[in-house]
Amino acid sequence: MTNRQARQAFTAGEVVSPLTGMSKVPKKTWTSVQWGPGDDDHLELNSVLVYSNHSCSPNVAVDVSSPKPNDWHFRALKDISSGDYLTFFYPSTEWDMTQGFDCNCKEKNCLKLIQGAKYLTRAQVEERGFINSHISQLMELRDLVEL
Repeated sequence: MTNRQARQAFTAGEVVSPLTGMSKVPKKTWTSVQWGPGDDDHLELNSVLVYSNHSCSPNVAVDVSSPKPNDWHFRALKDISSGDYLTFFYPSTEWDMTQGFDCNCKEKNCLKLIQGAKYLTRAQVEERGFINSHISQLMELRDLVEL
């Protein structure tokens, strides 16, 4: 298990870190972050932020909703104290992960199995505090097909 701790305190809504130094990759990997609805819309963070763990009750959002990559960032979803582990809800960026896993976050709302937003209801993703626009679009398409 890897982890990343906050070096300072943050209040809910505050930008924790811009996403800088990232590089687009031709296909998804275990460490990539999905930034758009396409199968090839993935990037590597190329920073210590790659060590942020998943949680079903996250304290940060990886916000890649802006059409401008320079505006992409980690944002606090709740107040974070210095030393707290930074966690985000992986399905908020990932539609269909290359490698699902059994979740061990031990939160009350733990989903137990994490595979991507494709396998969850909209409510299950939204109740974690944030949903990226590309995930919202993919959920809309999926839900239209299921009607």
